[in-house]
Amino acid sequence: MKKLRVAILGSGNIGTDLLIKIERSEFLECVLFVGRNLSSPGMAKAIALGIQVSDESINGIVKNSEGIDLVFDATSAKDAKAHWKILDKLGKIVIDMTPAKLGVFCIPAVNLKEVLEHRNVNMITCGGQASIPIAYVIGKTQKNVNYIEVVSSIASRSAGPATRLNLDEYIDTTENGIKHFSKVPNTKAILNLNPADPCIDMQTTIFAQVENPDMETLIQEVDLMVKKIQQYVPGYSLIVPPIYENGRIAIMVKAQGLGDYLPKYAGNLDIINCAAIAVAEQYSKNFNTIKQ
Repeated sequence: MKKLRVAILGSGNIGTDLLIKIERSEFLECVLFVGRNLSSPGMAKAIALGIQVSDESINGIVKNSEGIDLVFDATSAKDAKAHWKILDKLGKIVIDMTPAKLGVFCIPAVNLKEVLEHRNVNMITCGGQASIPIAYVIGKTQKNVNYIEVVSSIASRSAGPATRLNLDEYIDTTENGIKHFSKVPNTKAILNLNPADPCIDMQTTIFAQVENPDMETLIQEVDLMVKKIQQYVPGYSLIVPPIYENGRIAIMVKAQGLGDYLPKYAGNLDIINCAAIAVAEQYSKNFNTIKQ
């Protein structure tokens, strides 16, 4: 099978970890790694791997567009909006790693096949990838869900400049993703940056106010969903199965990274990257059927 030719726009932690994951994929080939500073750690890693690099940001993509099928945008929400105007005209498929909310929301365990009809796919947020599949199951199996709240705790050291810059967008996009997939209009997302040393793994708790819950069905469906996610995020696990008390359901999950470029505690970055790779590989498998 001919590999899908991909470019990574953004040479920070997300982009560099994506590069390592792509290097071992049998369906993807990174043909260009793009940033703004040739001396950055990400650029140095790409050069060491023999990958073509550019420090011209989006202009690097434009100059090499004929050899690129898909672009991972691992910059910021603000920049991603400007980049899409250019990449759309070039006819490129874009997997947006930022909370820009331009493309169709994607949770691979829920709607992977549907998003392949679109050229701009948004991976929502790391907290969204961890929590929304569970919120989706709650919405699907329960009646009278009044409210869903998601609380994610990540190691402070795993939150880089782009993450901190996009905190408002993170909250808004995560909440919108929960509403979209769970069909519950009243939602809230909270992100805690934990400075503990040693660093903690990413943990996410999903709360739902539900009247007369069907716990047996919920437990079965949550187990099935966790197994589906583990097919592309091996470090995802259920640490507190569904419980019901004081009128609310509580479920807790954990995401531990693969340790490719980032430490294993940076599961918040790893989970969204693993999800994005799953989408790109499916594009590769179905490339001839994509609606351009």
